[in-house]
Amino acid sequence: MQITINNNPVEVLAGETILEAARRTGYAIPSLCYAKGAVHKSSCMVCAVKNTVNGQIIPSCTTYPVEGMQITTDSEDVLLSRTLSLELLLSDHRADCEAPCSMVCPKGLDVEGMLGYYDAGQYDKAYNVIAGAFPLPEISCDTCKAPCEKACRRGTVDKAVSIRTIIKEVTGMGKDGFTLPGNEAQGKKEIQNRDEKENREKEKNMFQSRLGRFTEKEKNRLKEMVSTPSRCLHCACAGRTDCKLRLYATDGHIKRPRYNASSVLPVMNKVHVVGNMWFEQAKCIRCGLCVYNSENGFTFKDRGFGMQVILPEENRTHVSEELAELCPTGALYRSQL
Repeated sequence: MQITINNNPVEVLAGETILEAARRTGYAIPSLCYAKGAVHKSSCMVCAVKNTVNGQIIPSCTTYPVEGMQITTDSEDVLLSRTLSLELLLSDHRADCEAPCSMVCPKGLDVEGMLGYYDAGQYDKAYNVIAGAFPLPEISCDTCKAPCEKACRRGTVDKAVSIRTIIKEVTGMGKDGFTLPGNEAQGKKEIQNRDEKENREKEKNMFQSRLGRFTEKEKNRLKEMVSTPSRCLHCACAGRTDCKLRLYATDGHIKRPRYNASSVLPVMNKVHVVGNMWFEQAKCIRCGLCVYNSENGFTFKDRGFGMQVILPEENRTHVSEELAELCPTGALYRSQL
């Protein structure tokens, strides 16, 4: 069977969808609800293409080619359709891609990452994160106006995290509390820290999702729920590096969500699934990949705009950590700590 894609003839293989045929022949089509080799159903419409024979805009991930189809993947109306789909998904996606404290640090310190190690008792790793941003033993915090503490989301709940105090505490531990790496290991660590810092600079140019204001109910819940040593809420998305929603929003030149966040799901409610895997429902776009590819695992609850993906307690033992690899956002992720 032969169709045309962007005016070029393409031979379609047996069983291929338009998306698969297009990608195989070099045409990049985004998709959030499709994963190669996985069971999926069309839901996000980010993979939209147009059949110019009849003018229909169709989901390419579930549409099978018909002889004579003339598909366009990059026309103005196709790109507009994808952008609108992304903006609707973002309106129901409450998350901070990057932690506000890290975003505003003038030295580029991964504040939230450092606090993550601090809360896990991995003080040597917290020290190395600091060493990647400051020319230790000089840390510059005494003369800094502390924009990190002003931007701290914990400050909107009760009192901001004492970030500068923790930095001084960790750097003090570096002198007495643990063995610092030798010259060779230190050199490798400096290279790693430099690369991580460069990656963070790139991330700052990517789409930035924002949590928005907490409700009073959310504030009360966070006060009771978050009792880590630093008191940090750890609002940076653990799945941001591999988040396709963020990647496609960036590629679509979306700077910020067009619509106000409308999700009624509890924000920053991180539920342990199994092993190192966690589920954060407020970041879920309900693509269904975790539902269709787990047997008696994740499932849908309710219908329409109020539909949710949930994991019943009795189904947890049926889920494997590999399922996190299918999630297109940071809703289902593996913790590195």
